[in-house]
Amino acid sequence: MPHNTRVVAIANQKGGVGKTTTAINFAASLAHYGQRTLVIDLDPQGNASSGLGFPKDHVEKGSIDVLLDQAELDAVIQNTLVEGLDLLPATRELIGAEVELMQASQRETRLQKALASASSHYDWVILDCPPSLGFLTVNALVAADSVLIPVQAEYYALEGLGELLRTLSVVRKRLNANLKREGIVLTLHDTRNNLCNMVEEQLRELFKEEVMETVIPRNVRLGEAPSYGRPILAYDPSCWGARAYLSLAREVLSKYEISTLSRMEAV
Repeated sequence: MPHNTRVVAIANQKGGVGKTTTAINFAASLAHYGQRTLVIDLDPQGNASSGLGFPKDHVEKGSIDVLLDQAELDAVIQNTLVEGLDLLPATRELIGAEVELMQASQRETRLQKALASASSHYDWVILDCPPSLGFLTVNALVAADSVLIPVQAEYYALEGLGELLRTLSVVRKRLNANLKREGIVLTLHDTRNNLCNMVEEQLRELFKEEVMETVIPRNVRLGEAPSYGRPILAYDPSCWGARAYLSLAREVLSKYEISTLSRMEAV
């Protein structure tokens, strides 16, 4: 991959926090703003793949083949229905990946090497990690420039976050000294709920400007879109969920001083 490609891992070992929803819709929003974007599905559940129209049972080769040197990254990338958004899907075989990687040499750096040797040009690579801290997530953290952490505004949010931050510091010490925190994004937020507001307040107090300004609301349409194999922008672009993810993409792009002229406006 060219030097200016930014690789972002979407990680939280706690399940059900909107991690895959964030991976799909943040990536689609980057593509909307003219950024060539690749999503790599590293989660054996394969929800990012099915949410972009490629259920894992229908895919022959994917991320596990790339990790085990059985396929070139460029050869197994799929084009999605969103212009500028591609996918390296998950397959059924990804379920056995942890065991396979345990026995492989240089098991932590396989994704990093695959990305380095890929010729396709992307502005962004978004890595959807499994909700665990095994070899697949470690591969993502070693390959990534930064980590975007979705956190649900709920009672146990900070507990799960502490564990992830400890893992990040170990990865930084031993495997990827340049790994940064892109930010923490609050998901499944309901402003009418006092607990949500308290958790948000607590997070902003603890992590200051690391918590993204954009908050992702609890939104029915966001929950429906994956069953149609579409990101929210291709399903209901005017809903609150779609607006929130466009806002998140704008916020991240503005940090890097990248223009947020959308593909539609550019035409």
